[in-house]
Amino acid sequence: KPHRQGILSYRRTPIEIESPEQYGYEKIEYNLTESSVTDLKYSDLKVDLDDVVLSYTDHKGNPSLREGIAQEEVHRNDVLITAGAAAGLFIAMTSLLNSGDHAVILHPNYVTNIETPRALGCTADYIRLTFENKFQLDIKTLEQLIRPDTRLVSITYPHNPTGMTLTEPELRKIVSLVESEPECYLLVDETYREMTFHTPPPVAATLSPQVISVSSLSKSYGLPGIRIGWLITRDEALMETFLAAKEQMYICNSAIDETIASQFLARKDEFFPKIKKHIHENFEIVQSWIHDNNYFEWVKPTGGCVCFPRINPDVSVDIDKFYTILNETYKTFVGPGHWFEMDRKYMRIGYGWPSIRELKGGLLNMTRAVEEAINNF
Repeated sequence: KPHRQGILSYRRTPIEIESPEQYGYEKIEYNLTESSVTDLKYSDLKVDLDDVVLSYTDHKGNPSLREGIAQEEVHRNDVLITAGAAAGLFIAMTSLLNSGDHAVILHPNYVTNIETPRALGCTADYIRLTFENKFQLDIKTLEQLIRPDTRLVSITYPHNPTGMTLTEPELRKIVSLVESEPECYLLVDETYREMTFHTPPPVAATLSPQVISVSSLSKSYGLPGIRIGWLITRDEALMETFLAAKEQMYICNSAIDETIASQFLARKDEFFPKIKKHIHENFEIVQSWIHDNNYFEWVKPTGGCVCFPRINPDVSVDIDKFYTILNETYKTFVGPGHWFEMDRKYMRIGYGWPSIRELKGGLLNMTRAVEEAINNF
């Protein structure tokens, strides 16, 4: 029978239940679901772990790792190492929000940004991005949604799942709106910031003590297996709260994971150009595929490694049949729209993770699946 719920109303979500790691990678031939770049192998990194002492680590995180993340933009004391960006988001939201508090959240979004305020019992208004508005954030709408009792505005840029970006003036305007309410914070999930196709905006937390930045090594660098992310805030009191939350959850990060992350960041420039080249090549493949078929349409991304096309509304397709054929006949998987509380004619395609062969094959299979699922009246 159902158990008694605790203070947080947890529920599993489709994006996790149906994820490839849960479904089984061995059942998938063309994996276009991933929202990261190609996973690196341990042997690729050539890290030295021989002298790592397997002790508890600095609770805020390895100082050299925090220094590598901070660089010249913030002080290392403004950085808290977390178990991936997901833990950073959870720490920030549970530290700031109470049941009944008001939050303004970008939608669609990475699942933690939506589900954690819900689990806390918050009252949420959503800034809904639409295909018709080219998935652009309407700043006037945001201004109307922020209230004196708003405690958090949560955005993700470059955006997951659409791949859209913010300009620096747009980001500064959002910061200014949040600062108009002294008890409100802006949470910016900027995991894909360095994958912006143009010049990236500054780390959001550098713009105001009321801004919290969250990022990780998972999406842009292909290291989700070491579970290293971080929070950045210039609010010292808030950082102390975040640290207390981390200590209550898991005290500190793995000494091995932090050492790998620190050594990787010291040599990041050896890896990142190859990563960006792969993203660019695969982006061009998706762009050509969109251009050459009449079944799918998109809003062209301006950053990241994912896009969010849809089946053209004029195409009369049995959508359940489409996914069945795509998954079962062609062994091809994408992130269906319901993962993001959107119509299933939308789908997230991750083009940064697959090889060129896998991407081309998967896109061809999507075209075939649509053709076989079209309703012929």
